[in-house]
Amino acid sequence: MELKDDVSIVLCGEAGQGVQTVEKFLTRVLKIDGFNVFATKEYMSRVRGGLNSTEIRVSSKNVKSFVNKIDILVTLKKGAIQHLKDRINPDTLILGEKANVDDGYAFSEVSFTQIATEIGDKIFSNIVAVGTISAILNVEFQTIEDYLKTFFARKGEDIVDKNVKAAKKGYDLGLKMIEDGKIKVTIKKDKAIKNDLLFDGATAIGLGAIAGGCNFISSYPMTPSTGILTFLSEHAKEFGIVAEQAEDEISAVNMAIGAWYAGARAMVTTAGGGFALMVEGMSLAGMIESPLVVNLGQRPAPATGLPTRTEQGDLLFALYSGHGEFPKILLAPGTLEDAFYLTQKAFYFADKFQVPVIILSDQYLVDSYYNVKNIDLPKDKPQKFIVETTKDYKRYILSSNGISPRGIPGGEGLVDVDSDEHDESGHITEDLELRVKMVDKRLKKFESIKSEIIPPEFIGSKNYDTIVVGWGSTYSIIREAVEKIGDDKMAFLHFKQVYPLHPDTQKYLQSAKKKIIVENNATSQFGHIVRAETGIDFDSYILKYNGMPFSVEEIISRLKESR
Repeated sequence: MELKDDVSIVLCGEAGQGVQTVEKFLTRVLKIDGFNVFATKEYMSRVRGGLNSTEIRVSSKNVKSFVNKIDILVTLKKGAIQHLKDRINPDTLILGEKANVDDGYAFSEVSFTQIATEIGDKIFSNIVAVGTISAILNVEFQTIEDYLKTFFARKGEDIVDKNVKAAKKGYDLGLKMIEDGKIKVTIKKDKAIKNDLLFDGATAIGLGAIAGGCNFISSYPMTPSTGILTFLSEHAKEFGIVAEQAEDEISAVNMAIGAWYAGARAMVTTAGGGFALMVEGMSLAGMIESPLVVNLGQRPAPATGLPTRTEQGDLLFALYSGHGEFPKILLAPGTLEDAFYLTQKAFYFADKFQVPVIILSDQYLVDSYYNVKNIDLPKDKPQKFIVETTKDYKRYILSSNGISPRGIPGGEGLVDVDSDEHDESGHITEDLELRVKMVDKRLKKFESIKSEIIPPEFIGSKNYDTIVVGWGSTYSIIREAVEKIGDDKMAFLHFKQVYPLHPDTQKYLQSAKKKIIVENNATSQFGHIVRAETGIDFDSYILKYNGMPFSVEEIISRLKESR
């Protein structure tokens, strides 16, 4: 078996068995040794048992998307093959112990547990697997040894030695497979990759928040957004962030609104069920014209749904969240780089326009990671739009663009905010004429917002007949699929800002004879927004809502069917 340029490795075992440990070690070792890596996981909603799998894609070029194929499968638990049978092909190299392989499948026996037990504990079986795969991929053993020594240094010399020994035993097994002609892998290394960054979507959003000036986060833990809260909490002292795990999502959103009122830059993170509890707070932010940044990590719903899976099912919920009519901005990162820059931008938008900004991430984006060349950290402090109040300050003074100067407590003037309709000073009113003026004032912000809409990214020849539209986390998958199809008449249009829509949307769509939209939901929610805003329908809908992301192969197949 010979593999060139691109290899998909999948590890499958039960929760608590250490699949993610192998993923963590292996991706970092590969990156340090000069390989491009991409990793993503799918896991069941349980602490122990079940079956979880991780895909690690290793390539001669930078890769950022999930593929269906499995070139090498490491099975750590009986039932793993049945769990992944639709992705296994006759050429898949299955590595594992006989007890963990289903009847009828050819495999190469690797006694991970036995070797680990001989070293001292079956817990070392994960490191044996890391060594085996590393040898198959032609990783220098010294790279593995150096990493293990650094990682386990605090646990003492004995633990370090046993982990290195386990890795060497596995490495020798991998070399034996190559010598026996069972497998040959040819992937180009690039020494420069060693200096690349390697992080996941949760970290990217957290870094973007820091770059945007976030100094307060209040959240209730909820998959898949918990990693963002954890990241910012870990770095709270370093960056002067107040991190508060609230008792519930209602408290979290109201804390954030209060923090903005006091002059902080606040963020909340949640998933659909938690966001449902925040909706009244969204409406409060709309009425008092408070900035607010919310990361909404989408997962299959309604109710608890599939809490550890992925979907793009909360777009319309986010758009229409909050009772009444008030402006909001919806951003949807497609890559880790987007996750960083758009989160940074979210704080700018929220502060400048005094509106809620919702970042629509999802489990696939948050839990995936790959090597990134660089991200441009801001050289200057984030721009702020707070004014010093004077004695005659009016928080909601009627302005031509709908944006009133925002002061915070501490100046000469009174900063009065109220959830009831109010006058220019912020005092409750039932003046119906003034009510109309205040609604119009808030809605006028749309015109200012539209002047700074992030344009969609167009990829392909301008002389296209077919246009494929996507948004959010499907970006890299669709892009790779379209590029592999190689049709000069097919272009790809990706939206990072899904509301308000960029005015060029209509122009792009009207230029195509065939319009195809790709979404990880059942009803084409972005398609609804496009139709409502432009009056244009799509000819074909490629939809998926079983809790899994699209694969590159799946998009290729369905695009060919749609032409």
